[in-house]
Amino acid sequence: MEIRKGIAVSPGIAIAKPMVIDSKDYRIPRRSIMPSQRDKEIQRLRKAFSKAILELENLGSSKAIQEGKIGDIFAVHMRFLKDRSFRKRVTDFISKDLVTAEYAVSTILREIASHFAGIDDAYISERAADIFDIEKRLLTHLLGKKQEEVDHLREEVVILAADLTPTQTAGFNKSFVKGFATEKGGRTSHTAIVARSLGIPAVVALGDLSSEVPPECVVIVDGNRGVVIIDPDDDTLKQYDVYAQQMTQFVHELDQLQELPAETRDGVHIKMLGNIEFPDEAEQIIEKGGEGIGLYRTEFLFLYGGQEPTEEDHYNAYAEAIRAVGDKPVVIRTMDLGADKLPHTRWHPNETNPVLGLRSIRYCLQDLSLFKTQLRAILRASVLGDVRVMFPLITNLQELRQAKMILRDVMEDLDEFAVPYNADLPVGIMIETPSSALTASLLANESSFFSVGTNDLIQYTLAVDRANEHVSTLFSAAEPAVLYLIRSVIHESYKAGIGLSICGEIASDPEFIMLLLGMGVRTLSLAPPMIPEIKKIIRSVTIEECNKLSRAVSTMDSARQIKNYLRDAAIRILPETF
Repeated sequence: MEIRKGIAVSPGIAIAKPMVIDSKDYRIPRRSIMPSQRDKEIQRLRKAFSKAILELENLGSSKAIQEGKIGDIFAVHMRFLKDRSFRKRVTDFISKDLVTAEYAVSTILREIASHFAGIDDAYISERAADIFDIEKRLLTHLLGKKQEEVDHLREEVVILAADLTPTQTAGFNKSFVKGFATEKGGRTSHTAIVARSLGIPAVVALGDLSSEVPPECVVIVDGNRGVVIIDPDDDTLKQYDVYAQQMTQFVHELDQLQELPAETRDGVHIKMLGNIEFPDEAEQIIEKGGEGIGLYRTEFLFLYGGQEPTEEDHYNAYAEAIRAVGDKPVVIRTMDLGADKLPHTRWHPNETNPVLGLRSIRYCLQDLSLFKTQLRAILRASVLGDVRVMFPLITNLQELRQAKMILRDVMEDLDEFAVPYNADLPVGIMIETPSSALTASLLANESSFFSVGTNDLIQYTLAVDRANEHVSTLFSAAEPAVLYLIRSVIHESYKAGIGLSICGEIASDPEFIMLLLGMGVRTLSLAPPMIPEIKKIIRSVTIEECNKLSRAVSTMDSARQIKNYLRDAAIRILPETF
């Protein structure tokens, strides 16, 4: 029996025989062509694009994709394949350098993927998998090779692979593919999103997953605990059979909470909002019992394709999400772009440490045309529903005042052309640096609301790069310094009488919910699939219990002590999760 620990990305238990899938990582050598072959290569390229687009159209119209509400992921792939500037870039490479179509495709797409993969933000870096997905699809047609299919399966299996692309995952037949485990991947990758949407248990980032797994053995994928067990003994199998039955019952219980309010046992309502990246995800928030969008990330309008989004691109994306949630709130965060995550069409400053450089609101304040285009779209969309705008990475009062001044300038521009918008649009900020947390009393005077982005707040407070394997274990929301800053921000928001939400990963972590409620948090913005589970915790506790826990934590002096205490409390409330 071999036990491997990775990252749990899609809940559930899968027990079946393994099927190892070749990653098909095509390596394309540089091959030159004669000038007379140029037109033939370009024609081959066009045919490959046409076939790839047709495949995606068929995949996107499948029942699994429609029911999973994940069509936007594949719409992005489609937009990339249809993007004229990207196609021209590949064609020009063939024409000028006289290389084969497959070499041009592979070279350019791997440059783009490397750009994403090198970004310090894990959420952005995991988008590289989408670019590799597009590369593999095009190379399959150019090389005349057939991608490995699992449609022929006639027995239940667990897929083991170095990595999987989103479209590979979406093509799995759930009747036979019961779960999967990969060597690479992350919690916010599109492959993980697809797995969660389709309800396929999954564990990723397992490291060197053996390719010599005996084909007749059994593999257990525990998508709740992030564990993969290869060739388990009889006792382990029996334990997991019982655990799987308990989890099935638990999921059914969570489904029944959808229409119930997120209220503590003593009647305190907790507003539960969702974080989204694509407009299609807005529907999932409502389906899971959420009350609106607490964080609408907008940078992916910039990072895919070969050209910048127009004002209409912005407006249409926002309008779709707003209409999906009706009269519920929609908080649109302005672009969090910077030297570490810029589209290829923009100037890239040369920075040794881009996380501390020209990024987010700082970048917007230096590129006013880009910023104003987005603000115009947000203002136009503000008449469609309860829209609020939020500026990220504000570090001081001057930045906030500059951003609000530009917003007023855009309002005046719209007034000139009699374009309707909400003149009373609420303006909030992300609290994600120690400087903004420590000056929250000043910022609160000119903000409608705060949203605490715990991911960056932890990174900047502890001086820890969570993507750096040498120090990532130091990245912890349970550190007393981090909790002190969060308490301080909550206190200042109450004093100023403005709204506050937590939108970082700890809002989705069952271990931290009681602590957050005890600290005074009454609005959570989290990953939509986690809404039922967190609602279950909220409905199982009283505020007094949470207050008592919070007071106890405030006396502790180490992250380990706090983490263990919070975990023990969460296990007593929701043992099914652990």
